[in-house]
Amino acid sequence: MGVRTNDVPEDADADAGAPAGAVADGAAATDAPVAGPGGRDGDTGAGAPGGDGRADGDGFAGAARPETGPGETGEKKPSRRPPAVTRDTARPEGGGRAAPKDAPAPARQWPLLTVLGMAAAGILIVGTDAFAEAFRIGAILIGAALITGAVLRRCLHSVGMLAVRSRFTDMITYGVLGVAIVLLALVTQPKPWLDIPILEDAVHFTVR
Repeated sequence: MGVRTNDVPEDADADAGAPAGAVADGAAATDAPVAGPGGRDGDTGAGAPGGDGRADGDGFAGAARPETGPGETGEKKPSRRPPAVTRDTARPEGGGRAAPKDAPAPARQWPLLTVLGMAAAGILIVGTDAFAEAFRIGAILIGAALITGAVLRRCLHSVGMLAVRSRFTDMITYGVLGVAIVLLALVTQPKPWLDIPILEDAVHFTVR
């Protein structure tokens, strides 16, 4: 009795155990690109893990790309650190021009020029001592100049360069200094123009 042979071709056995969609031709399978460890298709896997040993589009050769946090694009963020050199300061409240920009410079700064003019006149009177009580009158004029600056700072919306700090600070500074100078000029000996017993007692207690 003869031995019955299997009529199924050898190629059929090879194809039967292969999954669907696999390449039947052995030569075609060997020519397919092999993915290296951690690399892309066609890479040989040379170099560091996750790289292909060649410079990619970002210019990192054989090394992992820099990590960026979520939502970051790798761009350098601007620093919040203050500059080493201060180039400008904020304009104080009411520090704008006291006149339109097309007006001459003296007109734009007339509040400051008024205060400076009064103070300069008082200093000139004290320095020349041209008449009796020149020292007292000159000091009063200097104090009046500072009081005028406080009034202008309070009443005008913009006073130009007369504004140094906030409106409240400038008013207190100009007003207190002006009143103090005027009071000292009025109670100056001899023959004071204003008699304040409390101030006289304070002076006598201080100088005795």
